[in-house]
Amino acid sequence: MQEHEIRRGSVQSIDRAVAILRCFDACTPDLGISDLARATGLSTSTVHRLLLAMQENGLIRQTAHRRYAIGPLVAQLAHSGGIPAGLREAALPVLRALRDDTEETAAVHELLPTGQRVVLDQVESRHQLRRTYTEFGIPVPLPLGAPGKVLLAFSPWERQADVLAAPLAQVLPATITDPVVLAAQLAEIRTRGFAKSMAERTPGIRSVAAPVFDFTGQAIGCLSISGPELRMPEERLEELGERIVPAAWSVSELLGATPAARDRSTTRASAGIH
Repeated sequence: MQEHEIRRGSVQSIDRAVAILRCFDACTPDLGISDLARATGLSTSTVHRLLLAMQENGLIRQTAHRRYAIGPLVAQLAHSGGIPAGLREAALPVLRALRDDTEETAAVHELLPTGQRVVLDQVESRHQLRRTYTEFGIPVPLPLGAPGKVLLAFSPWERQADVLAAPLAQVLPATITDPVVLAAQLAEIRTRGFAKSMAERTPGIRSVAAPVFDFTGQAIGCLSISGPELRMPEERLEELGERIVPAAWSVSELLGATPAARDRSTTRASAGIH
């Protein structure tokens, strides 16, 4: 057998093992060989062979009545520190890279169950004149600023409708207070993948933000880049927006997000689709 055929067979085995692992979730924590064969489209003999190898490596364990469940190695990896424990831990290395790349302050924000958001952490610009967050842990309404707008844009439509139906507070002259204008911005944000703020929450500060998704496809937070207006003309905001989208997605992948789950969630966030 030639080398490329051996390599192709090895890759196929990995693909099949991953397909088996994906069959397990909270609703189906243990499965039989026939269940796995039906779910993956593989033969029972192939599934049995793969399960034996996966069991030897701790990826799968056998339970009662010849059924199988996720193995101890997965839990060990999850608790070893190699896999980030949460949004802040996953985001920090990416924030440092964004700060170094853009020379502006990069921050991570978390969506609260209350429908507000908080600043979790930041990596500050080295410029003397820079954006510095000071209100860590203090809830901020979603319509205010790029981080809030991007989280609102990717929230379920019912939450967006509630926000658009309520009075929109004007914090600064540039704050969006017209629900029609805000609704149009939210639709554009979903299309482009990032939000912009033109000094709408903090005087003299402009920012861009992109969402971070978890394994369910829900937007649970976002990354932002912000700086003083004099360094943030419109064309630079556009450039920074294009940079922050893949950076935020890299954090999403660390938290288990997949494009399919993200797209389903985004569809539900679109106006009029439930």
